[in-house]
Amino acid sequence: MRQLRYFVSVAEELSFRAAAERLHIDPTPLARAIRDLEERLGVELLRRTTRTVGLTPAGQRLLDEARDVLVRIEHLARVVRETDVRFRTPLRIGIADELTQTRLARCLGGWSAVMPEVPLEIVDMRAPEVVRALRLGELDVGFSFGFPVCTSITQEVAWDDAAVALLPAGHELACHSALWLRELLAFPLISQSADGQSGLAPQVLTLAELHAATPAVLKEACTLAGCVTHVAAGFGVGIIDADHAAGLRREDVVIRSIRESARISTFVAHKQAICGAPDALLRFIAHARGDPRKL
Repeated sequence: MRQLRYFVSVAEELSFRAAAERLHIDPTPLARAIRDLEERLGVELLRRTTRTVGLTPAGQRLLDEARDVLVRIEHLARVVRETDVRFRTPLRIGIADELTQTRLARCLGGWSAVMPEVPLEIVDMRAPEVVRALRLGELDVGFSFGFPVCTSITQEVAWDDAAVALLPAGHELACHSALWLRELLAFPLISQSADGQSGLAPQVLTLAELHAATPAVLKEACTLAGCVTHVAAGFGVGIIDADHAAGLRREDVVIRSIRESARISTFVAHKQAICGAPDALLRFIAHARGDPRKL
């Protein structure tokens, strides 16, 4: 294969010096390799003079065939590598809190550009189930708005998005393009249930306590989708991250920005003993957090 690659370079350049520069080798071993190939085949491939290099009919035929052979060999190598990938241990990713963010999709989809040889295995779970699976080693990484506190699990902010207000269509505040939290929380708040152990509810309540009076939580929904449904039905107002809000596209819900610098974080979690973790896991966490220095 090395001799064929060398021959194709010389045949295309019609110059040993130019071919050597292209291959990043010296002209002498290149010329020797071509002579060895001619002896092995028992034919003359190149007509050499002190000034020119040309192809013989046999050399032209070999050039045509060699190009096809090299392409097929590269295809074979790629197929073999891809087959090997299918049998490699994937990184197991748990996704909680019904996360459907475009940012999360870009994170997962962009992993193949970082380590294409390590596939991902993705599972949707409730937050407590993700924590349990991380502790038992059944998952490598978990994503959530925030997991229940666990001494064996470390969670870090992967990214954050602006918090936005959800209003039922026709609400009296819908005429405003942006709202202060104190204006929004003058109305009953729809929150996710603490029983579901979603990290969104504590973040929303913390924002409310920082920027407004303690809100009156009218209803608690088990899921993020349930919160949206309750708001759409006119039972109250809600607060979610802008990424999820952008995907709603509902006529019965109005989305308005919040004037305060209010953010909602998405967390990536893993077992605390990360020092001896596989390189793929370390790089995935850096990838999720957008830290190119550790990739």
